[in-house]
Amino acid sequence: MPRAPFVVPALTKHTATVIMAHGLGDSGAGWMSLAQNWRRRGMFDEVAFIFPNAPMIPITVNFGMTMPGWYDLAKLGRDLDYEEMIRHQDEPGILRSREYFETLIKEQVDKGIKPSRIVLGGFSQGGAMSVFSGLTHKEKLGGVFGLSCYLLLSDRIKNYIPEEFPNKKTPFFLAHGLDDEVVQFEFGDRSAKMVKELGAEDVTFKSYDNLGHSADPDEIQDLERFLERTIPAEGDGSPSAGL
Repeated sequence: MPRAPFVVPALTKHTATVIMAHGLGDSGAGWMSLAQNWRRRGMFDEVAFIFPNAPMIPITVNFGMTMPGWYDLAKLGRDLDYEEMIRHQDEPGILRSREYFETLIKEQVDKGIKPSRIVLGGFSQGGAMSVFSGLTHKEKLGGVFGLSCYLLLSDRIKNYIPEEFPNKKTPFFLAHGLDDEVVQFEFGDRSAKMVKELGAEDVTFKSYDNLGHSADPDEIQDLERFLERTIPAEGDGSPSAGL
């Protein structure tokens, strides 16, 4: 089981939640500065931020070393062909992590947060898991974002999308650096097109010059605008009972 997530609680009445998943080898703490920066600037006071921690698992591409990962990776890098990549995916690991993401969402719903006020997102592996989980979730979410990632199980994801496709109209924000040496830009571009082809109606894909496998201020600003659009403030400003 993964370690408990890091949580940045809402400052006022808790009306929305952002779940932000880290990439391979990282931890939830690696992205907490995002929420802390927004707090310093007086933004998203009604939002609780959840930063989950991936379980420790052996990673094939890293010679079987055990590290935080949402699923195993057999191949990765600049020279990897897309078709080869989708042939080597850890479907059982992906589905286990999706089940955990669904548990995190349910915990927020049980606290009284509407699914339409929950945004699911992440970076790299965490972004890939968020896009997969968002597309296949049984309730309409407020938004889904994926930074420097790709569409998991793209050759069979239709088998996991509910027939009524609850997240068909959910906003998706996908972003990728043009100089990404770990997850090729082509993978991100192609994945954004496939998300649209699956029937998602509100998909934004943005690219960034001179950006490798990381985030930069322009990308974070675009993410900020996405969150302002998908979970606008609606509370009365009264103190929250707390998370």
